[in-house]
Amino acid sequence: MEDRLQKILARAGVASRRRCEELIRDGRVAVDGLVTTEMGCKVDPDNQRITFDGKPIRSEEKVYLLLNKPTGYVTTLSDPQGRPIVTDLLPDITKRVFPVGRLDLNSEGALLLTNDGQLTNYVLHPRYGVKKTYEVSVEYAPATRDIKRLEQGIRIDGMKTLPAKISFISRKKGNIRIKVIIHEGKKRQVRKMFSAIGHPVKKLKRTAYGRLTLGGLNTAEYRLLRKKDIKNIFSGKIPFTIKNIPD
Repeated sequence: MEDRLQKILARAGVASRRRCEELIRDGRVAVDGLVTTEMGCKVDPDNQRITFDGKPIRSEEKVYLLLNKPTGYVTTLSDPQGRPIVTDLLPDITKRVFPVGRLDLNSEGALLLTNDGQLTNYVLHPRYGVKKTYEVSVEYAPATRDIKRLEQGIRIDGMKTLPAKISFISRKKGNIRIKVIIHEGKKRQVRKMFSAIGHPVKKLKRTAYGRLTLGGLNTAEYRLLRKKDIKNIFSGKIPFTIKNIPD
């Protein structure tokens, strides 16, 4: 059955769908021996040979895991500056997995990794409304009017953010901690939101995707996810088909 090339690549675990589009544009994908850079090209993976960097792609068993990322690690699969990367923390995972979104070098907490491009697309696209929950530490408590600005959406990088849910965890002097729930994930979004109201973030930790929390995971630990965990990401029903993982 024919499907768009970038979707086939994503389902095979090459990368997220958006990243697969970039790989196609860069001429790293071939169909039946011919490099194709045409976006939207439809291919039948059962009857045509698809290669990425000269190697044939094939569907592999899907892997889903949750990592409690420490600070000091970059959320990429390689780093030209030689900094530690998150997959260094997964010595027992033999399949190639990639991060679902990012946490910057100085941020920590919940990070999904998988080889399932469909999961990545559903988690990251604002259309599907997956909640991402963060704990933010700042120097001083923002005023009520500034909290409302964040809740209603604030302009960063020339674009207005979607409405957010903001609540205080602690207002104690020297320990101002704020819970932030958003439905999108622009680059360094939470940090930029708080900088826009004059309250730079001192510490940032992602604590949950939907209802999937870190639970008892210690820093730098990870665990493989079961089907019930993935349901929790989407607060109930998984919007795509998942096979061969325990309930």
